[in-house]
Amino acid sequence: MSGRIITARHGRPNVSRDLKISAREYGAWWAAYDDSGLHPDERPPEGLKVLAAAAPLVISSSLPRAIETARQLTDGTREAPADPLYVEAPLPPPPVPFFRLRPGQWGVVSRIFWICGFAPEGVENHWQTWERVDRIVARLAALAADGDVLLCAHGYLNWMIDRRLRRGANRIGVWRRSAQSGGNDYWSWRVYEPIGGLGEAAGTRAAPARPAAKAAE
Repeated sequence: MSGRIITARHGRPNVSRDLKISAREYGAWWAAYDDSGLHPDERPPEGLKVLAAAAPLVISSSLPRAIETARQLTDGTREAPADPLYVEAPLPPPPVPFFRLRPGQWGVVSRIFWICGFAPEGVENHWQTWERVDRIVARLAALAADGDVLLCAHGYLNWMIDRRLRRGANRIGVWRRSAQSGGNDYWSWRVYEPIGGLGEAAGTRAAPARPAAKAAE
C-alpha cells in the first residue's frame, strides 16, 4: 500500500550569520556551513517528531546538519540512511567584487546568479539540479510504496521537490501537498499524498494521526 512523502528542512546550523563578508569570503562561509552540524540549542518541533515516529523510513542528505536532524527526529534509536543525492542545490559565490553583505544576503544573490546560469566548472548547474530532483522524486515515490518516508534535507532542494511532486515528474503520478508547517524555515515540513498515476494505482493506506498543520494552498 502506498504511503506519504514527507520532506523536512534541517534545524539551525551552528554557524554565525552576524557578519559582513565579500563574495569570495562567502564561498568559505558556505563551505563551513556545509561542514557544520546543528546548533547545540536546537530541538525539533513536536509535530515533526510525531511524523517521524509514524514513518517506517527516515532518510537524510549526507550533509552533517541533515544527518543530525534525522538523528534528533528519531532520538538516535533507528537507522536513518544518508545519501548525497539529497544534498542542497549549489550556491557558488557570485562574481561580484567590492560588496560586503551578510551571508543570508549573499545567499539570495548567489541563488539568482545560479538560476541565471552561473556555475563554475565542477559545480552542478540549475538544469542538472532539476535532473537530480527528478531522480529524487522517483526514488521517494518508490520508497513510499512501502509506507511513509520522511526526508531530512534542505530549503531550496525541498522547494524544488515540491514543484516536481505536484506536477507529476517522471511519470510518478501527481502528489497533493496535504499539510505543511513552518514555511521554508528551519524544521519546516511538508506532507504529500498520491492523487493520481502510479501512486493512486498503488492505493492509499489509512494514514496515522497527524499533527495540526496549515492547510496547503
